[in-house]
Amino acid sequence: MATQPHSRKRVCYYYDSDIGNYYYGQGHPMKPHRIRMTHNLLLNYGLYRKMEIYRPHKATAEEMTKFHSDDYIRFLRSIRPDNMAEYNKQMQRFNVGEDCPVFDGLYEFCQLSAGGSVAAAVKLNKQASEICINWGGGLHHAKKSEASGFCYVNDIVLGILELLKYHQRVLYIDIDVHHGDGVEEAFYTTDRVMTVSFHKYGEYFPGTGDLRDIGAGKGKYYAVNIPLRDGMDDEAYESIFVPIISKVMETFQPSAVVLQCGADSLTGDRLGCFNLTVKGHGKCVEFVKKYNLPFMMVGGGGYTIRNVSRAWTYETSVALGVEIANELPYNDYFEYFGPDFKLHISPSNMANQNTPEYLEKIKTRLFENLRMLPHAPGVQVQAIPEDAINEESDNEDKVDKDERLPQKDLDKRIVPDNEFSDSEDEGEGGRRDNRSYKGRKRPRLDKTENKESEEKPKEEVKADKAPLEQENR
Repeated sequence: MATQPHSRKRVCYYYDSDIGNYYYGQGHPMKPHRIRMTHNLLLNYGLYRKMEIYRPHKATAEEMTKFHSDDYIRFLRSIRPDNMAEYNKQMQRFNVGEDCPVFDGLYEFCQLSAGGSVAAAVKLNKQASEICINWGGGLHHAKKSEASGFCYVNDIVLGILELLKYHQRVLYIDIDVHHGDGVEEAFYTTDRVMTVSFHKYGEYFPGTGDLRDIGAGKGKYYAVNIPLRDGMDDEAYESIFVPIISKVMETFQPSAVVLQCGADSLTGDRLGCFNLTVKGHGKCVEFVKKYNLPFMMVGGGGYTIRNVSRAWTYETSVALGVEIANELPYNDYFEYFGPDFKLHISPSNMANQNTPEYLEKIKTRLFENLRMLPHAPGVQVQAIPEDAINEESDNEDKVDKDERLPQKDLDKRIVPDNEFSDSEDEGEGGRRDNRSYKGRKRPRLDKTENKESEEKPKEEVKADKAPLEQENR
């Protein structure tokens, strides 16, 4: 399959402002607040003007049970922090409690995460967009009837099931430091989804993803696992990612791609052990984008949250085909990014235990497996099932031109590159752009600028501050 150079594409972005308020609990490494931080960086870089922004619908129980069991979704829907004693046996059965705690709004959090990925798939199916982004998704460990690895509902599986209504073959790529076990397990016996996971292997959660795990039945050779060692750096990662994905594209010939961009594979991650930079991580997005296939990008792991927001902001710019400055614009969470206040990060001096010989051995074995595939599998022509969600008509001709457009319609508009407005506050060149600020000392806000934060609901302000105190311990 031919690749094309870096280009501009129609990009849709899914975000709900409530998602940053959910809180797994004190000391828990998973912080949904990182999604809000990413969104705020996107605003202040001005990237929001170049893509269509949608608030995801809340996925219904019916949508979630397209993969998950009825009992499990019913349990998630009913449990609350104040009634856990009643659910003791079920909590053990569904693996909820320690790594996957019960917290306020747990079910709604799952609905938003899953809703974004399902809506993104529908948008791609309708050919209404070429790239769809849901940083609130990517929860790849969740199983059919149990929570796992901070994940409760597998939005990726639900999104892929939606894509399969229109696409014969879907490719799933996972660059999280942990093995994408939940997604692999869901499609282990089918030849319509190929799962490719690059991950740390060996006495590391979840303990799966051996080179010899290749799928079963009709799905034999359609699970591709790349087990890696500590210290993986940009150069070594590219040396294995590019040839493997190239061969997968050539052999499997997918018509849509889902990329899980877990940022715990970055250097310095609280739970990770790789040494990738933001640029090295972003090269994976850039390479997959060149194939010009319908492309869904989702979040995933990432526990040093200042670096997560850096990576996902940069990867949004790669998806848009826009270059952004290394100097971070002033934003609501500026103090997180000290002392340098830069977008890009440097690798540490940790040793890379992935020798060229080891990586060559993996490539050789995987290429042998891929040669065992017949040809790109097809499916019989059949009626296309109904879309998971019915989107409202985008026909603007029916809109009264004298009435002000609702915000959701304004968010769908993309500002042309040659259009400027004096009224824009955010982004490069906007009134809030403190690009001359060098990061030595946080600028004092005058009363007018601070008015916005004073008007925030109290619980939202609290959600903003708590992760900051933990991150800067």
